[in-house]
Amino acid sequence: MAEEIQITLIEQEMKESYLDYAMSVIVSRALPDVKDGLKPVQRRILFAMKDMGLLNNKPYAKSARIVGECFKYHPHGDTSIYDALVRMAQNWVLRYPLVQGHGNFGSIDGDPPAAMRYSEARLHKISAEMLKDLDKNAVDFVPNFDGSLNEPVLLPAVVPNLLLNGCSGIAVGMATNIPPHNLREVVDAIVEYINNPNIEIDELIKNIPGPDFPTGGIICGKQGVINAYQTGKGKIIVRAKVDIDEDKRKIIVTEIPYAVNKSLLLKNIADLVRNKVIQGISDLRDDSDRNGMSIVIELKRDYNISLILNQLYKHTQMQTTFGVQMLALIDNRPKLLNLKQIIEQYVLHRKNVIYRTTKFDLDKAEHKAHVLEGLRIALKNIDSVIKLIKESSDVDVARKGLMSVFTLTEIQSNAILEMRLQRLTGLEIRKIEEDYLATLEVIKNLKQILNSEQEILNIIKNELVTLKNEYGDDRRTAFGEITTEIEKVDLIKQIDIVVTITNKGFIKQIPLDTYRQQKRGGAGVTAAGSTSEDDFVEHLFTTDNHNYLLFFTKFGKAYGLRAYDIPEAGRQARGKAMVSLFNLEEKDFVTSVLPVKEFSDNQSVVFVTRNGVLKKTLLSEYANPRKSGIKAISLDEGDNVVDVALTDGTKEIMLFTKDGMAVRFKEDQVRNMGRNAGGVTGVKLREKDQVVSMEVCVPGITLMTVTENGFGKRTELDEYRLTARGGIGVTNIKVSEKNGNVVSVKAVSEDDEGLIITEKGILIRINVKDVSKIGRNTQGNKLIKLYEGDRVANLAKIVKE
Repeated sequence: MAEEIQITLIEQEMKESYLDYAMSVIVSRALPDVKDGLKPVQRRILFAMKDMGLLNNKPYAKSARIVGECFKYHPHGDTSIYDALVRMAQNWVLRYPLVQGHGNFGSIDGDPPAAMRYSEARLHKISAEMLKDLDKNAVDFVPNFDGSLNEPVLLPAVVPNLLLNGCSGIAVGMATNIPPHNLREVVDAIVEYINNPNIEIDELIKNIPGPDFPTGGIICGKQGVINAYQTGKGKIIVRAKVDIDEDKRKIIVTEIPYAVNKSLLLKNIADLVRNKVIQGISDLRDDSDRNGMSIVIELKRDYNISLILNQLYKHTQMQTTFGVQMLALIDNRPKLLNLKQIIEQYVLHRKNVIYRTTKFDLDKAEHKAHVLEGLRIALKNIDSVIKLIKESSDVDVARKGLMSVFTLTEIQSNAILEMRLQRLTGLEIRKIEEDYLATLEVIKNLKQILNSEQEILNIIKNELVTLKNEYGDDRRTAFGEITTEIEKVDLIKQIDIVVTITNKGFIKQIPLDTYRQQKRGGAGVTAAGSTSEDDFVEHLFTTDNHNYLLFFTKFGKAYGLRAYDIPEAGRQARGKAMVSLFNLEEKDFVTSVLPVKEFSDNQSVVFVTRNGVLKKTLLSEYANPRKSGIKAISLDEGDNVVDVALTDGTKEIMLFTKDGMAVRFKEDQVRNMGRNAGGVTGVKLREKDQVVSMEVCVPGITLMTVTENGFGKRTELDEYRLTARGGIGVTNIKVSEKNGNVVSVKAVSEDDEGLIITEKGILIRINVKDVSKIGRNTQGNKLIKLYEGDRVANLAKIVKE
């Protein structure tokens, strides 16, 4: 009869085979067991080295011999075994190395170790604590892969290895990344847990404030640590430790984050300097030696050290994020564990080990007591025992006779038959009696331990305290200030810049020191030489390039960006079209720009429109402008925004018109309104007149007025009487064909500087104190020499801080 064919769908076969493979990787290769904190290959290496007698007080053995011995238990290739052996010996990988290497075992620079035939190894002293009591039935043993030998399922592990040395591994569909910790801190936490099993994780964190990496470094902030300990997952920001020499302009890196390759870090920094991503570094060298790490970064004289350091943190592995994923096996099942659960599993493991070793010792002691009891009986009846043995035909007859006559067990009878005659001396008899009584005391103590969980816990605590005293050391990783992700602002050198916006909507920034200072009446230099004949610079102002810029448009919308995000261009360039930065509506354009350091409820934004409408809104309402813009003010048909200013609620507001009028009133005459509100009347305008400027004034300033034909003057604030909002105002400047209409008015002090820009892009920078201070009803003096067909377009103020 033909054999029946078994049909299996390929989908089912693939599913089952892949699951088998996944579980094999998870359980047998990639993940550590929570109890001893070891992966199978690490456990087998330590066990094989113990079998070879490679204790820390014994000579080293060739690594190839160790790998060959481990091959009896780990059938996954010699490379995987040797790689694991090497990592267990590297003190920049494990916080407490388990193997002592002799020879080339690689370096923190990423240098590979020597071949296994050249290097040697033996167990580290602390590894004896991992293997302690292995011969006392402390753990279960199972057959190896071919059934020829037995290997331990776990190691007894007096050392809480999973927390001390951590672990990283990638399985199928999951990964683990547990950071190393300080022995003293871990021991203190476990003792606290034993004393109070209901302890909260927050209390444990007081004993274990965070990971302790073998390479040191600085942990920035504790929230990531807290999240990791409470949930098993978290992100910990680690920075290199640096010493800054301000006088010699040096940054000296003495510690780098965990798992960072030093030589690759140096190469990365060099590449960034070469590609001009980081500027200001003049020299880079590695002065590290056996006494410690020293990466020296020398800086150019004109560059800010903090800025370059932030750039290094941003662009290199001088700052890394350690992604904690505390995944480990519990009874061969992967589970994400919090800090308390890891400690709890360690204590459960140690309780089980101590119970088993104590039971082993008890069985051994009871066996010894049993034998000693038989010897005591024989010694009390020594003549009869000797006679019985002499009269017996062979050993079996003698054994049975002893068991029958003196009510002894086979074990006791064998012990009597094997007893040497020298034990019949009085001294030996007394020793047997003392040994018997001592053994009874040992049995009593061992039974007391087995019958009391608290006794077992006390043993665990005593072992941990001994471990702490023997192997404990100081913390290497420090804690630094809470840090957020380094933003772009941290990487930009802080300078004063000039921002220009043309009538056609082109914007650019230029460093302020590009413009040399000139005397009144000079010809100036070009600020935007490539503007076309029908375009001119309409807005020009100075600001710190780290400030926020709020852009307000003709149609009453607000946009925002950092000043450093404005494209930089030369004096001759026109700049970049603003429509590429903002989604401006058709025919809309920017009328005012406010540099803002921070958005606060203590400041307000004041608007004035061409038709003299005034409105005030809290600055904080503009903190999150979208690229598409937000509504800033509601406008009447045909009206548009002319000027915008910042106030603090205590100032005076002045409005200036094209025909030379000015009105001055208290700011509190205008209340704060919402962004969607319209506003109130600020100034009553004459026919064909319109508002050109607004200033927020304080006592002690003068008002600098500039007209379209290049004339200007300064007038004392006191010459403008205080009136109510909505009035016609007083004369500010005498307007005529000679000087032309008013272009702009600025409130200035003696220490300020002014920038005058023309429609053809000519700019002059002058000291305010060089501008004549004269009365209101005058035409002013010539401030800039204009070329034929050119007119003044704007006036900007430079404040010296």
